[in-house]
Amino acid sequence: MVSSEASLHYVRQDSIETTKNKKTLKVVDKQTGQELTLELHNNTIRAVDLAKLGVTLYDPGFLNTASCISRITYIDGDKGILRYRGYPIEELAEKSTFMEVSFLLLYGELPTSRELEHFSHRVLRHTFLKQSLVDIIKATPKDAHPMGLLVSMLAAEGTLYPDANPAINGDDVYSSPRAREKQILRLLGTMPTLAAFIYRHKMGRPFNYPAYGGSRSYTENFMYMLDSMEDPSYRPNATLVKALDTLFVLHADHELNCSTAAVRHLTSSGVDVFTAFSGAAGALYGPLHGGANEAVLRMLEKIGSVDKVPAFIEAVKNRKARLMGFGHRVYKSYDPRARIVRKLAYQVFEICGRDPLIEIATKLEEHALKDNYFIERKLYPNVDFYSGLIYKAMGFPTDFFTILFAIGRTPGWLAHWLEYLDDPDKKIARPRQNYLGSGERSYIPITQRNSSVKYSTDYVSPAEKRRVNGFAVAKM
Repeated sequence: MVSSEASLHYVRQDSIETTKNKKTLKVVDKQTGQELTLELHNNTIRAVDLAKLGVTLYDPGFLNTASCISRITYIDGDKGILRYRGYPIEELAEKSTFMEVSFLLLYGELPTSRELEHFSHRVLRHTFLKQSLVDIIKATPKDAHPMGLLVSMLAAEGTLYPDANPAINGDDVYSSPRAREKQILRLLGTMPTLAAFIYRHKMGRPFNYPAYGGSRSYTENFMYMLDSMEDPSYRPNATLVKALDTLFVLHADHELNCSTAAVRHLTSSGVDVFTAFSGAAGALYGPLHGGANEAVLRMLEKIGSVDKVPAFIEAVKNRKARLMGFGHRVYKSYDPRARIVRKLAYQVFEICGRDPLIEIATKLEEHALKDNYFIERKLYPNVDFYSGLIYKAMGFPTDFFTILFAIGRTPGWLAHWLEYLDDPDKKIARPRQNYLGSGERSYIPITQRNSSVKYSTDYVSPAEKRRVNGFAVAKM
């Protein structure tokens, strides 16, 4: 183990690209005849240049708007390609650990043996939680959704480090490399501990503190905190550790998805990184994002049996049911992560048993991949389709799935946080709107108003009726 006093300096280098031949795009306003020549940079134009014509881009959901220049993750949705810093996801999932991939995303290169040992050692040193956070978890209801707790705990954790809060110590706090590095270690280190403590609290079990100082890896330490029954020598199954570590790798980053965009959006206001992560976790909580694998499992449970799959497929085509785990905002072919997860599922089943829902999932995939309705719409299985089955087979509660996603996504969020801080074009995020509301109106006194809105004053809940029909007893 590397000494805690050891120090390595990580340098993040960005390549500088120069081109001799400039590409341009000519825009003509047919109403005024005004022409505008726009420079194309990597097949993009600067939206603010269109303001010279008095035009604003209208792009709901940012379907075709690039809000930043990034050098972290590359995706080709049509070809099913996903690369972290240029490395194919297939190679990283097979050959690298989650700590290696975290280093790659954060610093731009795969680590040497010495760098990896030093980096992993420093992360594991920061896995312990402050007692005030532990007390908050203990005080929450056991049936609270784990993601709701995680959102709250991340925000609370930020209050414990006022020295690293721009709102308290100025917006240049993160100009210090040491301050940035400290937040990276804190978030990477405490995220699995928060998750494990939330899990143990939900199960009604005492907390296991991190097994720091041994030979356990990041993911093995996480599983130790989940499962050890007061036995410090406990070691989780190596195959299951590798499976979960691989899932973390697959979830580590995915370009400007909803939660990652939230990190950048919040960071643009100058807020501390923990609050930005709390907002990102809130975005991840949604069933259309990180909660999708939970939604897939509930869908399979609702289908119930293999013989009901054809009827469910027809219900989807008739828009009477929703097919979860198929299709993706980016991928218009098979999600490259889904192939890896499908293979991983069977490795887990060999140890934990074959979940009966896998038969429904396999039959559902089989039907969808040969049905023209889904083929024409380019609806293929995504990473969420099988990952939930793995989590279920490993015994995780359904509402805990997104917590596992959040652990994996942590280095990606941090990499984008770092990249934003160094972006020379950074500005506070402030999307424009296309206003189509009322023009100026004269104020109407309340006695002269006629309601035209859809608001009912008729409904009174049974509980409210019970209360209003009570009476107060005067004190004697």
